[in-house]
Order: sequence, then structure tokens, then C-alpha cells
Amino acid sequence: MDYCSTRGKKNEKRLYSAAEAVLMGLAPDGGLFVPAAPWPPVSLEQLTARSYPGLAAAIIQPFLEQFSAGEINVLLQKAYGGGAFDHPMVVPLHRLTDNLYFMELWHGPTCAFKDLALQFLPHLLHAASVKVGGNSTTVLLVATSGDTGKAALEGFRDLPGTKVIVFYPLEGVSEVQKQQMITQEGANLHVAAVRGNFDHAQAGVKALLGDRFIADRMARRGLRFSTANSINWGRLLPQIVYYFSAYLELRRTGAAGPAEKINFVVPTGNFGNILAAFYAFRMGLPVNRLICAANRNRVLTDFISEGHYSRNRPFYRTISPSMDILASSNLERLLYELTGRDAARISEWMRLLRKEGAFQIGPELKKAVGEIFWSHCADDGETLNLIRETYLHHRYLLDPHTAVGLAVYEKYRSATGDSSKTIIAATASPFKFAESVVGALLPPDRIAGQNAFQLLPLLAEATGLQIPAPLQDLDLLPPQHRTIIDKDGIRGAVLRYLDLEE
Repeated sequence: MDYCSTRGKKNEKRLYSAAEAVLMGLAPDGGLFVPAAPWPPVSLEQLTARSYPGLAAAIIQPFLEQFSAGEINVLLQKAYGGGAFDHPMVVPLHRLTDNLYFMELWHGPTCAFKDLALQFLPHLLHAASVKVGGNSTTVLLVATSGDTGKAALEGFRDLPGTKVIVFYPLEGVSEVQKQQMITQEGANLHVAAVRGNFDHAQAGVKALLGDRFIADRMARRGLRFSTANSINWGRLLPQIVYYFSAYLELRRTGAAGPAEKINFVVPTGNFGNILAAFYAFRMGLPVNRLICAANRNRVLTDFISEGHYSRNRPFYRTISPSMDILASSNLERLLYELTGRDAARISEWMRLLRKEGAFQIGPELKKAVGEIFWSHCADDGETLNLIRETYLHHRYLLDPHTAVGLAVYEKYRSATGDSSKTIIAATASPFKFAESVVGALLPPDRIAGQNAFQLLPLLAEATGLQIPAPLQDLDLLPPQHRTIIDKDGIRGAVLRYLDLEE
């Protein structure tokens, strides 16, 4: 299967192989790579008895035809079969009620859903590099709102032929997320805090990926840019798998009948995780509705309900920081599909978004979005309340992002009366956000004056749960990265790190 750009001109026939798309990350015209061929259908009946790596192979293989089945199986065994995940199912389901389940995506080495992709991408990228030939070093630029950064650092640590540069908002991640990143060891890794928000970091990274002048200078030094963010097709592709995995588990246990349509609720910031669910739907997964859960930064909720996307609004820091995003890059891929792959319209909307900060879609396209997507938001107060109530009534502990998902699901039920079976994406371990979770469960006098790492054992004691192994004694690790830059200093920081200063 070849790949094209979401902004490719109709008279430009340039297609890219899977290996090229993964290595480049971003298309030369600034667009995002998408499959050039129709979405390959999946036979659910042939997948029911497969292990997670086996299921992933069946889903992923058609998109990576340049790689043999044997090569794909080796990559997937390295990603999911080597003990990196602490649950034998990799992605287990937790039943809350007869109709509501949580898809636990946080059993990997960094305790967040990004591990499902970033344990696979490094192996895929290395194999892709071999496919295209040459001996260039790939420099992965990563903007993170908290979880992608650590997952990328862990996945690419000391991988030959790679360097990783991570940018995170200085005041926009939890203390645990920050400590995970700044203590990460690896000779090929660099981390910098940005005085700004995630959107500033992402904009800086995308500008560098499209900077032809720097790309030419890098090529002369044997370097090339790519990215581990979900704008990279190789990051997004593995995320399709767990939606099939969760649905098939319902089928295996008899909780869902053949072809029974279900809902998925996805806490959403950059739109990549819920886009993967949409792609699964396009491949034949029986989906009734995709519910996009937002926090106070409700840019996607407003777009889905009104057809108007605008980042010209206040930016809020919330207790669900991985969703504190106003520029949701992967929305471009959805619009490309729903417009019948009209690259000219996509290019114009992205130009308006870049120049004016907003764009408007027409009523017909708004209707098409609304036929599959529904969205609402939850503020911090609602989030804390759902953490507390869910634990009190069900003894199940949520992190703030997953609690946003549950809050929005309850609003969906109230608004629509839909009682279809529903799976909520549980995106992170609650221990990664101990300050908020403990604050929801215990009185203020029990937690006063204690930092995030002192609260971890308190949360474990209060709930009887174990602190995940990757988070134990995290505060005792020495910092490896201390760089802090201004939001307009990303280009300079990269040039300095790569010794490419003009």
C-alpha cells in the first residue's frame, strides 16, 4: 500500500511507500500521510482467537505490504511479547456495569496509552530505514502534552541510528510525567521544557519538519527529521488494533453479539486516539457512535457540534493535562476522508487555520461528522467528582482523563437515551496523576503539604492498589535533562543540539 498527502494536489502523482511515510513523518507539502488505497476490510470472524500480537499482525499487515509477514511478526513480538506490558492481554477490559466497560491502555512501561504505539514504532522505523537504504541518522522531534514524550524516550532509548528531542510545556504536565521525562537515561535523548503550552511545542516541531533549508543542511551531515507524534502514520497505525481487541473481547465473553454495534468514548486532545477508532470503523468494526470527550479546552466539542473550528480562544490548564490542546492535528485526516479526499479543501482550511486561527465547514460535512461523532466536555470539578463517585460505588480508580470520558458518557446517555454497550478508553494509570486522584478521594488535611511522590504511597494505602513498577522510587532518580527554553526557541534548541547553528 502506498501513501499520499492530505494536501497533495490532484495533478501531482507522487506516492510514497510505507517505509518512506514512516521515516518522513510529515509530508513535504505540510500535509499528513494517509493510505492512498481504500481501507482494507477486516473479517472479524477470523480474528477472535488471536493473541494481541497476532491480532496486530492481521490489522497492520495490509498497510505495510513492503514488509513481509515474517518481518511484521518479529516487530510485533518485540513490541508486545517481550514483557514490556504487565498484563498478559496487553489491553484488558474492565467491566463496570452490564453495558459499560473500560479498555485499559496503560499497562505498558510508561503507564499510558502511548506505549501501545511507541513500543512498536521504534522497531518499525529501524526496519523502514533498512528498506530505503542509506545510513542517515533519524532525528525524531516530539511535542508532548505529557505522555508521548516519556513513551518515545523509553521506546527509542539507545536505538542505533536515532536521536530523540522532546519538548514539553514547563507548567503543563503532572509532576510524575515531568519526572519521568527529565530522569530518562539514554545517550541519544534530549529533553527541553518550553515556556508555553503544548500547541506552542507542536507548532515549533511541525515548522521544523517542513523547513527545507534545515533539511538540506541535515542531509549533508547524514541526518533526517521524523517525528514520534501521532502525525506520523507509524504512530497512529498501531492504535487501530486495540479497538478491535476490545470489541473481540466482548464477543469472546458473550457480552456482545455478532455485528452488535457498540460505542467508544475517547478522551481526546490531538484527535489521534479517536481517529484510530474511526479508521477501525472504516475497516469494518461495528461502531454505533464515537464519543469525543473533551475537558475545558473544548475546541473539538465546539467543532463537532457547530462545524466551526477555532483556536482563537483562551487556553486552560486543567487536571487532565494531556488533553490541554487547541490545535488538534489529526482532525485534518478525518476531514480528508469525509470530504472524499478533497486535498484542495483541506489545504485551504489548513491555510485559514494557520493564518486566521479558524475555519468553517459546510452543513453537509457537519452532518457527516455528526453521524458518527458526538462530543461534550467536563470541567475539573466534574472530573474530580467522577473519580470519587466511581471509586466509592464501584471500587474502580480512574485517572483524570478517563474520568472526563466517563463524565461525557453520562451526558451522552442523558442526551440520547442510548443504552448501547460502551467502551471507554482508560488512557493512563491514576498513579500518574496522584495529586488530583488523592484530592478526589481524601480530605484536604490528609494530603496537605505533600508532593506528588509522597502522595503515591498514600494513594496505594487508601485504595489497596500497588504503585505501578515504573513509577516506584521515580523521585529518587537523578535528573538527566535540565534545559528550559522560550516558546520561540525550539528551532534554536534543535540546531544547537545537532551542532547545526548558523
